[in-house]
Amino acid sequence: MHGLGNEHLSKAEWRSRITTERRSMDAESHAAEALALAASAARLPGSVVCAYVPFGTEPGSPALLDQLRDQGKRVLLPIVPETPGPLDWAHYEGPSTLGPGRLRGLMEPLGSRLGVDAIGAADLILVPALAVDDDGVRLGRGAGYYDRSLVFAAPGVELVAVVRDAELVRRLPAEAHDVRMSGALTPGQGLVTRPV
Repeated sequence: MHGLGNEHLSKAEWRSRITTERRSMDAESHAAEALALAASAARLPGSVVCAYVPFGTEPGSPALLDQLRDQGKRVLLPIVPETPGPLDWAHYEGPSTLGPGRLRGLMEPLGSRLGVDAIGAADLILVPALAVDDDGVRLGRGAGYYDRSLVFAAPGVELVAVVRDAELVRRLPAEAHDVRMSGALTPGQGLVTRPV
């Protein structure tokens, strides 16, 4: 995706392009990437980690969450609110504690809700993304849940976008409200810092 001219794509064009590429990935390659991401999770910093359950074509699997827990980290997962706003959070206690969320295909924790400000306890936040650029600009799906939630994060917390290696790009369109990532987690490179 580092080809010439890509820096002039709109957010909608980037989303369309990356979504198409993700859909074309075969199940075996997706599983291999998910295993690599889970292995990389063993080397992530932090003792309280806000993460998420990947769904659809998103990179990763619940194995990454289990790896974080196996490392002794406290893992918080998001709960999507009924109306657009910041995410609520609950503890991840294993796969059996997940159930269907409000959005089709999304799994969420079934435990007690901790509130939107629970993200403030995290020293590492894994953020779903379609792409992240050299300056730490993240391309999300466009709903704004994370942009509304990250304002509750502690200052200086590590913000790490989880993407495929090809989704590390040179430049994405940025807006004033976009929260910059301090790194990206990829299957092939593990944890890479941003800005470059």
